[in-house]
Amino acid sequence: MSLPDYLAGQGGRVLGLTFEHFGIVLIAVLISTVIGVALGLLTYRTDTARRAVLAVTGVFLTIPSFALFGLLIPLLGLGAPPAVVALVMYGLLPIVRNTITGLRSVDPAIVESAQGMGMGRYRRLFRIELPLAWPIILTGIRVAAVIIVGIAAIAAVVNGPGLGKDIFRALARLGSPTAVPQVLSAILAIIAIAIIIDLAFVVIARLTTSKGIGSA
Repeated sequence: MSLPDYLAGQGGRVLGLTFEHFGIVLIAVLISTVIGVALGLLTYRTDTARRAVLAVTGVFLTIPSFALFGLLIPLLGLGAPPAVVALVMYGLLPIVRNTITGLRSVDPAIVESAQGMGMGRYRRLFRIELPLAWPIILTGIRVAAVIIVGIAAIAAVVNGPGLGKDIFRALARLGSPTAVPQVLSAILAIIAIAIIIDLAFVVIARLTTSKGIGSA
């Protein structure tokens, strides 16, 4: 069976799984962004805390996905909860690292000037440092999103939502007439999600980054 023929009969179901996949990716990216940026803000000034949080989030990214999903089953059961938790863990490192890097790359002279103008620590952080660090932070979120899109397919091993269901079902009956088009349709949908998300970040960067910062 060809891919067009398969999509003609199963396109609606593939589209539904695509929306499921996109939904779990969006949830995981949002949660990992909140946690990752918060961890970066809390640790970027302190060497010990900064190294510790980078080490821990780095370890998360080295854990094989099948193993991590399996370890979460006794704690969270099957379905979306273990999938979301695992994806958040995988998305943390790029966001934490880029948040720290962005904040530490702000010119100290600018911070000192703001301090000399009477701006308090938190006002300097939110009015000066974060806006200057934002392009780097956004790049980390963008990298995390792309990582999460791919790993989300493995969530099917814990009965998580998304296109991974079709991939595993097709691989389980490889050799049948619909196996190859089923895998291809899922893979192409995942690639499409990744492209859409990447383009969305380009738009977000243009809308949220000062022209002065973007051209610096």
